[in-house]
Amino acid sequence: MTAPLTPPHRPSSSSSSSSGDGDPWRAPAGGTVPHGAPWGAQEDAAEAEAKARELRRDLRDAAVVLAGVTVLGVVLGLLWLWLAPRVPLVSDGEAVFLRNTESEEAVGADGMFALLAAGLGVVSAAAVFLFRRRGGIALVLALALGGLLASLLGWGVGVWLGPGTDVAERARQVGEGVTFDAYLQLRAKGALLAWPLAAMVAHLGLTALFGPDDPEPVRPEQQEWPPRGA
Repeated sequence: MTAPLTPPHRPSSSSSSSSGDGDPWRAPAGGTVPHGAPWGAQEDAAEAEAKARELRRDLRDAAVVLAGVTVLGVVLGLLWLWLAPRVPLVSDGEAVFLRNTESEEAVGADGMFALLAAGLGVVSAAAVFLFRRRGGIALVLALALGGLLASLLGWGVGVWLGPGTDVAERARQVGEGVTFDAYLQLRAKGALLAWPLAAMVAHLGLTALFGPDDPEPVRPEQQEWPPRGA
């Protein structure tokens, strides 16, 4: 003879409700998932932790990009000072005049600034893409803001290292009838946007062409049950 099989003990519904947790698949109210918790709660906690790590990484990378791109403004200022056309001035002892009234050097200085800023914007976007081969709103905003700050810094560096801004004093120093260069000016303030705009367009293009593809969402019927390792 064999002993009758005894069904395993199952807690009654009243004992479950009295313990304060009628749903065995629900995560504890404290927010922590103990060992051996249901698979759904463990997956939610792991996903939330992964998103938090990703956010911290995005903010850290954005801070690095913002600082690095802003520092490149010094390069912009030096290149602008070196390559921008000079505006020749001359003094008659009483007033200062343009030596060539039909000269386009002033417009050329604005154009050179915009061209250099756009080129550095593309270079900075490529460097950021190589630094992290993916997009992200934080990274793009840091790239755009860094480009604007770099343009402001380059403008200041070019004016500071260039000829003095006191034209009357310089005219007295060089003397009457002697040609001297005017200080660098940026008349078209819209050129300050050349860097951030070029950087955002270049980064968007690189991400679209060479960035990783987004994973396809898994349909419910494709999910494995029970999960492996559960």
